Amino acid sequence: MDDALTTVRVDKWLWAVRLFKTRSLAAQACQANKVKRGMISLKASSKIQIGDHLEVPTHDGLYKRHIEVTGLYDKRVGAPIAQAAYLDHTSEDTLKEAQEKRSEQRLNRQLRKQGDQGRMTKKQLRDWRKGLQSYKREHEG
Repeated sequence: MDDALTTVRVDKWLWAVRLFKTRSLAAQACQANKVKRGMISLKASSKIQIGDHLEVPTHDGLYKRHIEVTGLYDKRVGAPIAQAAYLDHTSEDTLKEAQEKRSEQRLNRQLRKQGDQGRMTKKQLRDWRKGLQSYKREHEG
């Protein structure tokens, strides 16, 4: 941690501590009023300092993380250092609900892959027509 840093832009910090994959995604979340300090939405250029409490959405948008800033970085750092730069105060109930939603979405994706997905592909149509022809031959003769 650079001792000269007393404040950092919120979009830079969110990217540096790996809460967002790119800085532009962090800036977009700020612009959409999704990153908040207290009840106030932060702009990407807003300055944060150690001790600030932030509400930050997750990448999938299922819930907001409640984060306390414990370290300031303006350049991307490794995962162990990044995790030490904040304390996550998100409630266990919220995390449990998000995990249930994720597993439900995963199950829905698997069912969609296995089941009827709407319009048939060319291969499915050929196979279906082959099956239909064999059915006609059996019942005609």
